[in-house]
Amino acid sequence: MELETTTRKWGNSIAIIIPSHIVAQGKLKENQRVAVRIEKKKPLLVKDVFGLLKGWKRPTEEILKEARRGWD
Repeated sequence: MELETTTRKWGNSIAIIIPSHIVAQGKLKENQRVAVRIEKKKPLLVKDVFGLLKGWKRPTEEILKEARRGWD
């Protein structure tokens, strides 16, 4: 199970909030010990994604139709 959350100040400490749907899914209880993996999120830079879609060919009209689906 993996989630992304934001740290918050709590007194003199830093805390994270675990959303209720994750608590329910993991059947977590108060005062239960859990393992947490800390990984600082890097900002996404254009240079990191430039050229990733070279072989991807879809007509612009098709992409727009897909994006507009469900807006009605």
